Amino acid sequence: MGTEDGHREWARHWRYPELPGLDLLRAHYVRHTFPRHAHDGYVIAAVTGGIEEVGLPGHVVRAGPGSVVLINPEVPHTARAGAPEGWAYATLYPSSGLIAEVAAEIGLLRGTPGFTADIVADPQASRTITKVHRAAEAGNALAADTLLRGVVARMLTRHAGPLPTRTVRGGGAEAAAARAVLEERLADPPSLEQLAAELGTSPFALLRAFRDRYGMPPHTWLTDARVRRARRLLDAGTPPAEAAVAVGFTDQPHLNRHFTRIVGVPPGAYRRERALLEGRGARTYKTHSAGPA
Repeated sequence: MGTEDGHREWARHWRYPELPGLDLLRAHYVRHTFPRHAHDGYVIAAVTGGIEEVGLPGHVVRAGPGSVVLINPEVPHTARAGAPEGWAYATLYPSSGLIAEVAAEIGLLRGTPGFTADIVADPQASRTITKVHRAAEAGNALAADTLLRGVVARMLTRHAGPLPTRTVRGGGAEAAAARAVLEERLADPPSLEQLAAELGTSPFALLRAFRDRYGMPPHTWLTDARVRRARRLLDAGTPPAEAAVAVGFTDQPHLNRHFTRIVGVPPGAYRRERALLEGRGARTYKTHSAGPA
């Protein structure tokens, strides 16, 4: 599917049981914007129509048809339409384990691999990524797995090296300690002033250190972390309303709003995809900024 759907937004975020360690997203967005967030694993996204603008630390890339966007784990980024018609793309979200497995198979890298380019012009790889989606949607496990490993190997061979280590400036220890506190108290976090007092620093110094370390202020990181944990709960079968309360959102509409902005589909649609039996046909869902999931 591409931008032939006009200005209608649609998205499907799912997993194919025969491809463990991989999430799949195929979508067309026009008005939807992704706020600053990060992923546990990698992003390999093939733009198939329109223009996507991806905000990365220190710069913005514009991706059009035939290009592939590559993002390493825990790299904060945003995404939005870069053209009136929006953008359509097919995205692979391989886990760190899957990337390490392929890297070991091709014998190319030692240590944890990381992409050295943010965007590459590679129409062949872009087409292959789309074929991975279509093979999975058709239930063709052999083709999907073959194509997936082939395109991941291609990206690693051409555009990867040892995963860069982020330079930690002064205050890095306080930032890491603050993150640990927020992770432990996700549902009932302290204020910035309280957090700084607990760590023996000032609010401004902690804010600066946290942003330097994680690429976003603590409140933005907290929302992203809540959505990540909500995803794990939904993966385990927790109803969206219960997941919302468990991670610290006030109610399900509060979860719906932030989850949809960051993940690209409402939590109800995300949960339903996880519950689909193997072999069911492909389905797509309209996206909503807020509202029933």
